[in-house]
Amino acid sequence: MVQSNFNDYELIRLADAPPQIDVHFIESGAKIGGIGEPGLPPATPALANALFAATGKRIRTLPLRDQAKA
Repeated sequence: MVQSNFNDYELIRLADAPPQIDVHFIESGAKIGGIGEPGLPPATPALANALFAATGKRIRTLPLRDQAKA
């Protein structure tokens, strides 16, 4: 283990995101559970790459909605 807490964990950046991300939900049979947020961190970089593929414009800042004005 390298990280001691969330502040040590480096999230994926837009430029490092793969062009496609597959998220699979697995039924565990546990009494307590849920989908949670495992697919959330790569969602924004994946969307930014999809927008680049569609428009040719790289988005380098967040929030994404502000880029529509530029």
